[in-house]
Amino acid sequence: MDSPEQGHKPKYFIVEADVLPEIYLKVAEAKRLLEAGEAQTVNAATRRAGISRSAFYKYKDAIRPFEDMLHGRIVTLQILLRDQPGALSCVLNLLADGGGNVLTINQAIPGGGAAAVTVGLETGGLSSGLEELLGVLRARPEVVRCEVLAG
Repeated sequence: MDSPEQGHKPKYFIVEADVLPEIYLKVAEAKRLLEAGEAQTVNAATRRAGISRSAFYKYKDAIRPFEDMLHGRIVTLQILLRDQPGALSCVLNLLADGGGNVLTINQAIPGGGAAAVTVGLETGGLSSGLEELLGVLRARPEVVRCEVLAG
């Protein structure tokens, strides 16, 4: 493996938490405890998470919750909406109500009963995490599919 001095560029993947080795989840929990103020020291956080301090320091910079990576950033959402009156308006209202700042909207002409909509969204003002907002959108009857394309 290349060292950072040899021009190694990190690669990033989005992986479901359920398939990660337990150590990564525990490191993420220790980081959360520290950030939330539930633990005042690394020693206290690692003890509560059930890992060693050395494991924490080894992985702490390599793991970060998905929503933390997107906080205060611009993400691109692709939403497939049913071709019905008010569908786009409903989605835009949900995004605004959740604290998202819609920067761009591009809607394709409907075909086959649905239309693809691409939304550029600034996430810094979200009242909850992006995952929660996506869950709200996916639960709407107007939304066929909703996913993050970039961010």
